[in-house]
Amino acid sequence: MSTDSAVLDHHVENEQNLWEGGKEPFKASYGKLMMWYFLLSDAFTFAGFLIAYGALRFSSPTWPVPDFVFSTAPFGIHHAPLIFVTIMSFLLILSSVTMVRAVQEGHRENKRGVAFWMFLTVLGGLGFLSCQAWEWTNLIATEHMSVTTNPFGTHTDAGVYLNDDGSKSDETFEPGQTYLIHKAGHGHGEEHAEGDHGETAHAATEPGDYAGYVVNEHGYKQRKYVVTGGENDGAVMAQAFGPKAFGALFFFITGFHGFHVFSGVMFLLIIMINVMSGVYVQRRNGYEMVEKIGLYWHFVDLVWVFVFLVFYLL
Repeated sequence: MSTDSAVLDHHVENEQNLWEGGKEPFKASYGKLMMWYFLLSDAFTFAGFLIAYGALRFSSPTWPVPDFVFSTAPFGIHHAPLIFVTIMSFLLILSSVTMVRAVQEGHRENKRGVAFWMFLTVLGGLGFLSCQAWEWTNLIATEHMSVTTNPFGTHTDAGVYLNDDGSKSDETFEPGQTYLIHKAGHGHGEEHAEGDHGETAHAATEPGDYAGYVVNEHGYKQRKYVVTGGENDGAVMAQAFGPKAFGALFFFITGFHGFHVFSGVMFLLIIMINVMSGVYVQRRNGYEMVEKIGLYWHFVDLVWVFVFLVFYLL
């Protein structure tokens, strides 16, 4: 009887020790456990954004084709679908490899090795952010895409526009140009513009209504159509651009991910400076702080895989 009482007392004492912080839950420190909680909540946030994108993407009758939207690269390279974003992805994935090496050197208590591999990780993150900055600049300044305007619409690879109902349009384009919106007089390098019904009109640059197209206040032309029926019967309207949601979702989701990369680079720099100053040497915990920022960095890389999938491949 006394033996059973001793076993029970020992069991109760062990349970109390668990709540006193004497043992780490899941064999993970408090800091790493909190990082996992944060990454889980952040994963739900990204999942919500990407699911919303998918719902709008598949409910829209037309949607931009990634091979045309992302077919340009620096130094005047055109007609190279996904080449530039592949370079971006390679830089980010390579930075994950260097982050793994930094964590390994931390377990060996090698201060110089940790600092070296973290520095390479920072370079990879900055390279990715630089590529994203160029891509945004190209889409905004060259293609005139914004959160409210999307110049890209669904079209065939042969260079023929598709209408909203999926039928082929009689307007063609040359890949590498801005597709649904053209600078008046410079759309195809021609002096005349072809109308909807075959008329030929001088390509004007002043805002107004011209045969086959409308020039807006910014000097860009759009195909026009005439409304039939209803209270706006006979009104001349400009053809709508591509789905507005594409530009808004692209800049918001890729910008949100870019903010995570930027934040990660800042944290990496701070921790790298601490490593070089010897802050973590006395702790003798295998440079746990480096391991925690490594978890965050791998998460950012993993999220990019899904962003790359939905925007650049589907």
